[in-house]
Amino acid sequence: MKWQIDWRAGLSLVGTVVQYLALTMLVPLTVAVVYWEDVWVFLASIAIAVSVGWALERLDPDPDIGPEEALLLVAVSWGAAALIGTIPYLLAGYGTGSTLAHPIHALFESTSGFTTTGATVMGEISLDQHSHALLMWRQLTQWLGGMGIIVLMIAILPEVAVNGAQLMQSEAPGPTLQKLTPKIAETARALWLVYFGFTVLLVVLLYGLSLTGMAPNMDFYNAVAHGFSTMPTGGFSPQADSIAAFSAAVQWVIIPFMVIAGVNFALFWHVLRGEASELTKNPEFRTYTGAIAVLIAVLAFVLARGAAPVLELGGATEGFTENTLRQAAFQVGSLMNSTGFATSDFAQWDAHGQMVLLFAMFIGGSAGSTGGGIKVIRWLVVIKTVRRELFLTAHPDAVRPVRLAGNVVSEDAVRGIVAFTLLYLMLFAVSAVFLSLDSARIGYQLTVLEAFSASLATIGNIGPGFGSLGPFGSYLRFSNASKLLMIFLMWVGRLEIVPVLALFVSGWDRS
Repeated sequence: MKWQIDWRAGLSLVGTVVQYLALTMLVPLTVAVVYWEDVWVFLASIAIAVSVGWALERLDPDPDIGPEEALLLVAVSWGAAALIGTIPYLLAGYGTGSTLAHPIHALFESTSGFTTTGATVMGEISLDQHSHALLMWRQLTQWLGGMGIIVLMIAILPEVAVNGAQLMQSEAPGPTLQKLTPKIAETARALWLVYFGFTVLLVVLLYGLSLTGMAPNMDFYNAVAHGFSTMPTGGFSPQADSIAAFSAAVQWVIIPFMVIAGVNFALFWHVLRGEASELTKNPEFRTYTGAIAVLIAVLAFVLARGAAPVLELGGATEGFTENTLRQAAFQVGSLMNSTGFATSDFAQWDAHGQMVLLFAMFIGGSAGSTGGGIKVIRWLVVIKTVRRELFLTAHPDAVRPVRLAGNVVSEDAVRGIVAFTLLYLMLFAVSAVFLSLDSARIGYQLTVLEAFSASLATIGNIGPGFGSLGPFGSYLRFSNASKLLMIFLMWVGRLEIVPVLALFVSGWDRS
């Protein structure tokens, strides 16, 4: 039995990815120069990343990759990005007593950033310890991971674009890849263009609120920082109070962008081309927006009855008010597509309010979006498959394919979706049990809800959980073993499990 993947070719292209990732550090370096904080940290980080990337490129100066190498490139590139992302954290934290000075903590934070999870080991005090530049790097990692590192590489590197379809299929969130243009590199550029455009629009609107006096603390730094974490459904914020630190106007502006981030970005490309009917014809889009509307209405009703003793940091509210609707819309919009922002400490809500949010977490965003979770399209196929099996039980001779929008879903696609959903739920459940047992071992008592929410929040790239893991909480108290497990869950959750497992299965020649 031997390893059949050409690992030199795969790792050589990983080196190229790492070198381009080093260039993105010029953004926090610019911030460091402006505030004159941690300049040496990012100069050193860029030098280290470029050196590592150059060394990996030397493994195979003229790489030729096939499907197996494409899987290796995707899986290892995301791991390499997380490792390179730890360098600024470790250098900035060295000798300061910062939480991020610990390698596992730095890796947790970096992985959470690139996978757009938003789970953190940093608390309010730890955030205050770090520079504007380091916190901007933390935000930028989420933006880079949102649309996908490999999708960006396909858009700008011809050698990667040769196998672009296989790479994008492995990295893209969701069971299908919609090719928008004849060339896959053009499709990658189109998706990044839409993503970049929405980010710029959000930054302009947020900073505009500051200029008009409607959000005095939303300066340009904060506008860019929250633009970097809203569109990728990331959830990191340089503010300890997350979006609750800003005015109601800021919250209302962010809500629609969180919802947009959970929509298949290919649909927006069609809209830009004058094909707006693609939105209304798409069954996943209709289900996604319908589910959000229903959950907002249900949660607003629950909150109006006093389910949340503290709806926001400023005080309590009961009855149907603007605040009630805003809190319901914000939390549902944030958690259904895995953004993880918060304007209310829902860890203090009663069981009814938390159950609505837990249900939203399980649904997820759309395929082809930056949202996490199982995805709406998969739930549609699973539900239709279950209905078909019930029908065939009573009518065994019937032929009844699964259809979406009048189109037949292939049996291979149905099997893949069912297999993914089962793998997701099994890994989620087993991990929750491990987290509970391991926490008890070190004397950190988790409730059942907290253990399950920790597992779901990491594999679903959601971020906050319940109880001590709530939106203003931290994952710091978990053991190193549990943190490593959650790092793995964030990694495989972002790559949607199957490509990672397929790498190990296909990598060995058993002939």
